[in-house]
Amino acid sequence: MSIDQSVQARAAAKNVATGLALALLGSIAFSGKAIIVKLAYRHGVDAVTLIMYRMLFALPIFAVMAWWASRGKPPLTRNDWLGVLGLGLTGYYLASFLDFAGLAYISASLERLILYLNPTLVVMLGWVLYRRSITWGQAVGMLISYCGVVLVFGHEANLQGTNAAWGTLLVFLSAVSYAIYLVYSGEMVRRLGSLRLVGLATTVACLLCLLQFVVLRPFSAAVVAPEVIWLSVLNATLCTAAPVLMVMMAIERVGAGMTAQTGMVGPLSTILMGVWILGEPFTVWVAAGTALVITGIFVFTQLARRQAP
Repeated sequence: MSIDQSVQARAAAKNVATGLALALLGSIAFSGKAIIVKLAYRHGVDAVTLIMYRMLFALPIFAVMAWWASRGKPPLTRNDWLGVLGLGLTGYYLASFLDFAGLAYISASLERLILYLNPTLVVMLGWVLYRRSITWGQAVGMLISYCGVVLVFGHEANLQGTNAAWGTLLVFLSAVSYAIYLVYSGEMVRRLGSLRLVGLATTVACLLCLLQFVVLRPFSAAVVAPEVIWLSVLNATLCTAAPVLMVMMAIERVGAGMTAQTGMVGPLSTILMGVWILGEPFTVWVAAGTALVITGIFVFTQLARRQAP
């Protein structure tokens, strides 16, 4: 091996290591969102007000992201703006609000496991909307992962009753809303670029969350405990903007597949932080359900990839 080849190999290895580190940190940072939301709920705030503050602090970051990614690019057409509005509504506004609302009723662990089912929802939507086939490997993976969620849900239902069912439904609808965004965003990503689309769609979602607060709550509801403000700042930066950028940078370095596989640490980190920070119980039911969900998603992705033509 020549000196140039050796230098190139070391640079490539360093690039992969950096990509994996970014994917790992991004997944852990995303996982912290549920923990911060649960901590904020201890201070008497509701979902409408809490998500308003999160999006208020995130708005400047995403607006700058949209501006930066739009430099030197042609202006958006009318259809582009309609697409951005629709994707912002489903992918970030509805998905975020339903998720926040559901977290008022269920544990952070169950919430994360439900959201981790997202790849299966994308495939099912593809089957419903476009009649795309589902392979037997995908079907087996979905069966295993959904059994895991049902196991953890059954445990929480015994403890919390109907509240667990309502919270689970809200978070599941959040996952469906984000899956709709993923299904319909492909063409927009190819036309606008991922960074520009994310910046614009999240800016739309931020504005919708602010409008929602103005319509549904009196301005006096904005007076909250100082802890809620600081937690919202953390949520907007450490658990929203930062992981979005880290995951996108990871995809550039190691690809979407490896980034997604690294993301399997997400449910584990949420559960560990839930036990450590929130004092949530770690039972055999949670452990078994988590193992089933992670195994199911692994089977879902790996067997489907092997069966792909």
